[in-house]
Amino acid sequence: MSDNERPDLAAFQELEQLIHALAEEMASWRRRAHEAESRLRTFSNGSGGGTKSGARSELERENEELRRRLDGAQQRTKQLLDRLRFLRQQHELGADR
Repeated sequence: MSDNERPDLAAFQELEQLIHALAEEMASWRRRAHEAESRLRTFSNGSGGGTKSGARSELERENEELRRRLDGAQQRTKQLLDRLRFLRQQHELGADR
């Protein structure tokens, strides 16, 4: 890091990158959850092959895991946004001086 580079701006850029990556990951989990729910509906309607109850419980477990991971990602996103707000406030206070 050079002497001219401000550490708060570097932290802000890193935080933006983290939020962007987290948003992409959440979108992927959401897509997988929707696919799992769709497969579960297919099996519950009787159009799925194989053992319905085994496939259904597997889909339910997968869906629950995806929901748990999505909840965790949402909590981390909220924490990152709170941190981002704080950094912006600190940056604005520093600019006012």
